[in-house]
Amino acid sequence: MPEPQANNPLHGVTLEMMLHRLVEVHGWEEMGRRIEIRCFNYDPSIKSSLQFLRRTPWARQKVEQLYLQSI
Repeated sequence: MPEPQANNPLHGVTLEMMLHRLVEVHGWEEMGRRIEIRCFNYDPSIKSSLQFLRRTPWARQKVEQLYLQSI
């Protein structure tokens, strides 16, 4: 049986939840400035961002880092 992840602040937080929170706190423009990826800078949406981030580990890692700094 796996150990609970008490020390992992991302445990139970989905990528979609992270994006909604980051957009609420920073907005698309600020997110695009901090993490320069096309899905944040040109016609941004949750759907297109999720598709890109699920296929691109380095970008997802940057989003997770920004989320951790924001909480």
